[in-house]
Amino acid sequence: MSLPEDPNIIVSYINMKMRDGDYESLEELCDSLGYNVDEIKEKLSKAGFEYIPELKQFR
Repeated sequence: MSLPEDPNIIVSYINMKMRDGDYESLEELCDSLGYNVDEIKEKLSKAGFEYIPELKQFR
């Protein structure tokens, strides 16, 4: 599954999956769905988002 280009949609999607308890970590989510965790973090960082592991979400 490919991610959309819009960082806001990516953040919403990832945060929803993490909030719903489907995954214990961002790495687990990415492994399961075939995403590269470093690419996601970099792309979202450029858009002003940071992943907060304690909260299991991007802000």
